[in-house]
Amino acid sequence: MKTKFLLLALVFALVSTISYRSSAQLYKSALGLRLGAANGITFKTFVNKNAAFEAIGTFRYRGFGLTGLYEVHGRAFNSRDFNWFIGGGGHVYTWGDDRPSWLTGDKRTVLGLDGILGLEGKVRTIPLAISLDWKPTVNIINYSGFWGDEFALSFRYTF
Repeated sequence: MKTKFLLLALVFALVSTISYRSSAQLYKSALGLRLGAANGITFKTFVNKNAAFEAIGTFRYRGFGLTGLYEVHGRAFNSRDFNWFIGGGGHVYTWGDDRPSWLTGDKRTVLGLDGILGLEGKVRTIPLAISLDWKPTVNIINYSGFWGDEFALSFRYTF
């Protein structure tokens, strides 16, 4: 599984290098809702034409998670309204006494790495961006495990 993910990341990195000459930025910054296995809020801001930082705050298993991602964007469908994106980063999730059963003992916090792969569109007539993505995660500290169920639909107000 790790080999397939690394190969996929390499392919998208090559595609992003090839399509770098076209501007991929659909907006400067955006704030909105992320709906999926872990619901929450999302904030994305572009740092240049083809790269953005995204912060995601999510609620899952009656706990809270914070994820930071760096994303590379490229034009999708040869359209100025759609981008594909790929990236990576890290996360921290924490729970209170009502934590998941697989967190044994006094462990209440996990740390790990995240990937993201998605498609985003910007509505021309209103300040709205919509994205669909897959965000696989690998927990490293306090619980080593793979979460591959984080598919999400995000609605962001652009500014």
